[in-house]
Amino acid sequence: MTFKLGLTGSIGMGKSTTAKIFADLGCAVWDADAAVHRLYSKGGAAVAPLADLFPTAVQDGAVSRDALKSLISEDLSVLRALEKIVHPLVAQDRADFIAQSEADVTVLDIPLLFETGSEGTMNAVVCVSAPPDVQEARVLARGTMTKDTFEAIRAKQMPNDDKCARADYVVITDSLDHAKSQVEMILSTIRKGLHDA
Repeated sequence: MTFKLGLTGSIGMGKSTTAKIFADLGCAVWDADAAVHRLYSKGGAAVAPLADLFPTAVQDGAVSRDALKSLISEDLSVLRALEKIVHPLVAQDRADFIAQSEADVTVLDIPLLFETGSEGTMNAVVCVSAPPDVQEARVLARGTMTKDTFEAIRAKQMPNDDKCARADYVVITDSLDHAKSQVEMILSTIRKGLHDA
């Protein structure tokens, strides 16, 4: 039985980097965003049901995120209909991954872990964190969004302090070495517990 470790954190906090450190240290890592990409790609489980509901959202046999975004911006009920289809498929993808995992610790990278109430399905939760100025600088450095878009996304997410308070462990991602040493300590604690159980 694998130990289910939830990994969460707001945009620009260093979650992908932290997930990679866990993977490098022998953990299996499941990524919610990557699961959605699989479901939306050609042959993905979400393509047919979404094509039935929103024919314009499917192009060349795959779900177009841009088309979905414009549908949602025109009508908010689209988002609820979308979530009804996609959330169970993502949950199934995650369950399949956990069932097949041979690692002692399986890390489940879920950006909206607390927002969706999924923390109860985990054995423990890690929240990644960084100072607000570092977070903003990282996101804007990607060149994919404006400061206004970033602020809007940050406003929609649960405040970082609340996430950190609810997590079992916090990883401060101010530097790669610091993040790595914290992940090593977390895994050492978890693995000792598994060994002693």
